[in-house]
Amino acid sequence: MAKIFQLEYPQSLGVFDEYADAQRAVDLLADHDFPVNEVLIVGTDLKQVERVTGRLSWGTVLLSGAAGGAWMGLLVGLLLGLFVPRGDWLSMVVAAVGFGAVWGAVFSAVRYAATKGERDFASIKAVLPSRYEVLVEHKHLARGQELLSGSRSTEL
Repeated sequence: MAKIFQLEYPQSLGVFDEYADAQRAVDLLADHDFPVNEVLIVGTDLKQVERVTGRLSWGTVLLSGAAGGAWMGLLVGLLLGLFVPRGDWLSMVVAAVGFGAVWGAVFSAVRYAATKGERDFASIKAVLPSRYEVLVEHKHLARGQELLSGSRSTEL
């Protein structure tokens, strides 16, 4: 793990169910000149969540592949268009969008065919923590507890 994500002797200042609550706690500490550069917010009890967004069919696969390829083609066409004579600029962009759409559809079709119908749905995956723990360097624990305990009823 990168050193920036480590504390020498971390101590738990509090555990929160929502990230916004942990963020508010650190913000409160910062408002009272607490050395927040020695604070970590750590997501714990991780779980993977997959949200199914729709059914895949050959039509949706080809259409989404063509759309993604067209966007890539537009980017390439605009960049290459900087280096062509003035009158040819638009034709360069249009050709790049067309080629991008065709190749995007082809690559999407190949990728979809390779699944052999085992995954006929689209989804979005995320790893989400169940709780958020605020850790501080041990030498600042008492002051942090004091600041948070005085504000629990009013600000958090």
